[in-house]
Amino acid sequence: MTAASATSLIDAEFVGRLAERAPEAERLRMLPSATVDELVASGLTDLLVPARYGGRQAPLPAILDPVRQMAHGCASSAWTIGFYILHNWMLALFDERAQEEAFATRPFLAPAPLAPTGRGVPVDAGIRLTGRWSWATGVMHGNWIIVGALCGPENDLGAIYPALALLPIKDAVIDDVWHTDGMRATGSNDVVITDAFVPEHRLVRVADIYTGTAPGAALHDADTYRWPMVPALALLAAMPALGSAERVAQIYTERLSERILAYEGVTQKDKPIAQARLGEAEVRLRALRGLLADTVGELETIVAAGDSVPRPVRGAARMAAAYIVHESREVIGLLLEASGASAHFVDNPLQRIKRDVDVLAGHVVFDYDTSRELAGALRLGMKVSRTAMV
Repeated sequence: MTAASATSLIDAEFVGRLAERAPEAERLRMLPSATVDELVASGLTDLLVPARYGGRQAPLPAILDPVRQMAHGCASSAWTIGFYILHNWMLALFDERAQEEAFATRPFLAPAPLAPTGRGVPVDAGIRLTGRWSWATGVMHGNWIIVGALCGPENDLGAIYPALALLPIKDAVIDDVWHTDGMRATGSNDVVITDAFVPEHRLVRVADIYTGTAPGAALHDADTYRWPMVPALALLAAMPALGSAERVAQIYTERLSERILAYEGVTQKDKPIAQARLGEAEVRLRALRGLLADTVGELETIVAAGDSVPRPVRGAARMAAAYIVHESREVIGLLLEASGASAHFVDNPLQRIKRDVDVLAGHVVFDYDTSRELAGALRLGMKVSRTAMV
């Protein structure tokens, strides 16, 4: 399946229904059941599932455009759906036995809070895992969960390594803490796991998954599973911001012909500054789409050649994703400040879009200062922390 054919799995009606259900999703603080049902029926959750398990085994970039388009309806829903799809790809990087277990009954819907806030202590044939994880996007509909943990013996700190662990959702307790002013429909609650056994085959080292050399990279004959994780995660996560900025530009354009400026008695479209804001927004969005295409193209070329993606390239990809989010947020602000006070009524999608993107931008992978520092340091050949997210 190509990236273009992947886009055909959703249509304007699908996006329109996300928009219609956006207020309900925000009220529920998770995806409505109708959205989950429609998502599963669409086949999107199988997009990155390996062919040997009956999936579509699409190129990894095939996920980007559908998620960007879904954000035209609801950024929060697009974020959650995007990660559901990406986490199927993440599962495909685990040991074959883990994949056989988790792909046996689909859809595979897994939150994946990756910060290593858990502790895995070795036992026979696996680890005993305990911890608490925040930001578990999609956990309210999850049937599995992937979490980050520091694994190794208690008495040998030098032997500790970060890993991802795969568990059935029944091993986790959900703590309802997701009371936020944006991205509410993601249901990104905390999860707590206490002394759960995780067999060895359901662990994968972060060092391998960051570089694209995890077990699944050799198991499946496709470039899809040789992508490094941070560029994949960062570029995917940037799509709801870019799609949201595009939608704000559409709404702003529609409103220009309708909005009569108070105390001026003129239509806003007749104001040169309003026209200039639109022209500026559109060229900035075009530049972001160009940056995205260039970044994806470079990564695809390296992966297709069978080479590992160098850290400077991975750092540049993270920087590109952070810049897309930063600039999308700026475009939204540029247009929202010219949309009048009515844009802040709770039934106006503009205010929800702004709140969603403001919260989205707080994701650690989009830390603008850190992303710039890493990209610059790696470009200069300098050493960075071995735990740096690249």
